[in-house]
Amino acid sequence: MSQPLAYIHPEAKIAKNVVIEPFANIEKDVEIGEGTWIGSNVTIMEGARIGKNCRIFPGAVISAIPQDLKFAGEKTIARVGDNVTIREFVTLNRGTKASWETVVGDNTLLMAYVHVAHDCIIGKGCILANCAQLAGHVVIGDYAILGGITAVHQFVRIGAHVMIAGGSLVRKDVPPFTLAAREPLSYTGVNSIGLKRRGFTNEQINDIQDIYRLVFLNNHSISHALGIIETERPSTPERDEILAFLSQSKRGIMKGYSGKDEALEDD
Repeated sequence: MSQPLAYIHPEAKIAKNVVIEPFANIEKDVEIGEGTWIGSNVTIMEGARIGKNCRIFPGAVISAIPQDLKFAGEKTIARVGDNVTIREFVTLNRGTKASWETVVGDNTLLMAYVHVAHDCIIGKGCILANCAQLAGHVVIGDYAILGGITAVHQFVRIGAHVMIAGGSLVRKDVPPFTLAAREPLSYTGVNSIGLKRRGFTNEQINDIQDIYRLVFLNNHSISHALGIIETERPSTPERDEILAFLSQSKRGIMKGYSGKDEALEDD
């Protein structure tokens, strides 16, 4: 159902049961899945692929061209999964020829004024709080949470189940299952409460904590810690995910924290 004051390009593909409020603008080469609600004054530009049962609030701009001087008009997309909520004035740019798409996973929440730049990949179940800003090519794992006014440098990777404190400047990679805060951004513990909420056992969480003691608290280099973990820690899905993340880092890993343990908790 669309209001007569909304503009919908005749080539846009709109599924049944989509609600489009007045003054929304939907351009050509746009696809919108069933049950999605498009608020007033939303702009959905060429290349948008929006899933089912999404909610896009007033003022959001989806699939604008990249803010990248190398962009030459190539045909790219911005892909939004199912059950995604995009709040007021979010800006989500489409990809470049580097990867051809920008992706937001299922069940993710982008709060007001979030910016997602070209070629970013955001996993499922993530939360980006108000004014979080992602530069290009950022990769965020499933169920990660970024606090408000967090700024993420281009090409940074953030692992699954991470929680980053509000106001953080993220210049280095943040490994999975961790809490991160302070300036410069540092390890402040394992996201144990978040992991428990998602079904991780105490044994799994304890194993993750033991691994990160080797990485961040025992004054080992990353390469030395990786060797110890590979040879002395039994293989588990969590251990292997941490090893893969650390070994593939190109920007380097956030700092460890050697002072008094004041690990943040997500409540």
